[in-house]
Amino acid sequence: MSKTQWMKLTRRDAVAFFGAVGVSAVVPWQAEASVDAVAARIVEITNGADIAEGLISLDMPEIAENGNQVNLTFEVDSPMTAEEYVKSVYVFADGNPDTDVAVFNFTPAMGSCTATTRMRLSKTQNVHVLAAMSDGSFAKAETTVKVTIGGCGG
Repeated sequence: MSKTQWMKLTRRDAVAFFGAVGVSAVVPWQAEASVDAVAARIVEITNGADIAEGLISLDMPEIAENGNQVNLTFEVDSPMTAEEYVKSVYVFADGNPDTDVAVFNFTPAMGSCTATTRMRLSKTQNVHVLAAMSDGSFAKAETTVKVTIGGCGG
């Protein structure tokens, strides 16, 4: 802009312009996790170890009418004794801005490995639950949740 154009710029216009520039510099561009990013994260945690199926009961709705609050309940089949217990449970979503949704830590004193929470899903996507056992083994469960927008399939 030339000097004469800056002189025509009102204080309100200047505040709006510099405010928009400042916000765009501070607000990160929203990236999206992917199936590959979740797979890489799981390999990072397990160091490539074999992962058992069927030890985790995962309860989530098949269709979520509101992606802002999607219920998630899991239970891992484990005796939860001092010799054999679940150390951590990781929750991942492959369509959210970040793959990591939550981490739950357990001890044998808890008696069971179960938790219920809510999570936000930005769109229809896969949700993965990975359990790390005390003996170094892992278990996994996954499901697909369809997020509807305004009652329409998404």
